[in-house]
Amino acid sequence: RNGFPMKRIQGRTKRRGPLRRYAEDYLFILPYYLIFVVFTILPVGTAIGLSFTYFNVLEAPSFVGVSNYVQLVLDDSLFMTALKNTLFLSLITGPLGYLLSIALAWLVNEFGAKLRSVLTLLFYAPVISGGAYMIWQIIFSGDAYGYLNGLLMDLGIIYYPIQWLTDVDYMWTAAVVVVLWMSFGAGFLSFIAGFKNIDTRLYEAAAVDGIRNRYQEFWYITLPELKPQLMFGAVMSITGSFGMGDVLTGVFGFPSSNYALHTLVHHLQDYGSTRFEMGYACAIATVLFLLMVVCNTLIQKFLRKVGN
Repeated sequence: RNGFPMKRIQGRTKRRGPLRRYAEDYLFILPYYLIFVVFTILPVGTAIGLSFTYFNVLEAPSFVGVSNYVQLVLDDSLFMTALKNTLFLSLITGPLGYLLSIALAWLVNEFGAKLRSVLTLLFYAPVISGGAYMIWQIIFSGDAYGYLNGLLMDLGIIYYPIQWLTDVDYMWTAAVVVVLWMSFGAGFLSFIAGFKNIDTRLYEAAAVDGIRNRYQEFWYITLPELKPQLMFGAVMSITGSFGMGDVLTGVFGFPSSNYALHTLVHHLQDYGSTRFEMGYACAIATVLFLLMVVCNTLIQKFLRKVGN
């Protein structure tokens, strides 16, 4: 008799659905999901839908099927140039910037708290300073007063200024340097935080188990413990390398000389902001989005094997 009310309460609890059972939890996460749906899911879905239309902003969209994608591949030679430049820039600066972020975070973590804070701020400065590209315009200035040209001429390496920002033979070198410097962002901060959260007792246990040097510690302990940060850093690095069009525009202008640094972001801005061919611009944006998704998926599959 004493247990009957408890059984009835348990029965009522079991009959309650997950929505009612976790109603308070869902209310707490509802604002995030609303923001995510409104500002991420809906724009992406709308862009994919508009990519199958002709839309010039002034008139209602008209369905054209896959014509925009056919034009991209078969008729738009500048798109193929932009695709090649984007992939090349991402393959060079994405993985290299990612590895440099890990290496520098590991190195910075070895210093004391005050020096570590100063170094972290210096490496993160490119992200928090919106006009950072102006520094590179001064460094790579094409006259004798540019910092790089002045240094090389003083050392006797060159005898006349190099047009770093307009000469096609040198623009890619300058672009890789600028993009690598700008790649130390949120991923770098996440690595710093990850290193500080590793339990030092793991290293003591590893020493007892036979690990003898820092490289073995890094591979068997540090990297496995950093897997969440590695995933986050990979996503940020790949996404950042694909979206460096604005940085390149600030340094090299738009369009760049001979379209040497023309990327998918530039092509998207050209058709979306200048020509207002929104259907075609959405097709470019969809291709860029799919490239990011495929690259991030491959990177995450690779990182799951780290330390195993």
